[in-house]
Amino acid sequence: MHIVIIEDEPAIRQELKLLLENALYSVTALSDFHDTASASLAAAPDLILLDLKLPEESGFDICTKIRAVSEVPIIFLTSQTDSADELNGMLRGGDDYITKPFYPPLLLARIAAVLKRAKKTTEQEKEQDILEYKGVELDIARGSIRYQNSQAELTKNEFKILYYLFQNTGKIIPRVELIEYLWDNQVFIDDNTLSVNMTRIRGKLEQLGVYGFIETKRGMGYRL
Repeated sequence: MHIVIIEDEPAIRQELKLLLENALYSVTALSDFHDTASASLAAAPDLILLDLKLPEESGFDICTKIRAVSEVPIIFLTSQTDSADELNGMLRGGDDYITKPFYPPLLLARIAAVLKRAKKTTEQEKEQDILEYKGVELDIARGSIRYQNSQAELTKNEFKILYYLFQNTGKIIPRVELIEYLWDNQVFIDDNTLSVNMTRIRGKLEQLGVYGFIETKRGMGYRL
């Protein structure tokens, strides 16, 4: 894990750097505070420790600039103990607010907690990019379907049909409901077109070794 320190007091900056390196973090400690937001992001950090009182602009302004382009976790580390400052820091997008003088074990614990939350959020976002049912995966980001080690690309209509079915697994989806769903998404599709797309989807699934994945309920609709 890589942490960027934005602290203008050399003694505190060095103390933080040693503390974090001894805790086995990779550390970049900025000593030039011109265009600090860009410089900190250029280091590709997993977390930023940010002071409030800095030479060219406040930590609040730096946080705002970072938040405009990145969700990297930010912990304010400052001597300012006013609760209004703490509230302002959190409203600007800070993940935590720690006052100096800091207790090293507590600081390390708070850093670990913020990194853990960030990792969990990232994993949840990744999970949302993949829908899975009975071993078949619908890759939302790539617009493809996967089974075991094989993959097939989907057209826009094929993807939308499968996405709707994946969102409603176990339920019978009437043909008219699928057609209306596609129409609401500005894709014109008639009853015959739906049948053609469904045939193509089944063909691609069978190429991956998946049979009977989509059930046809005569007079009713389709179901995963």
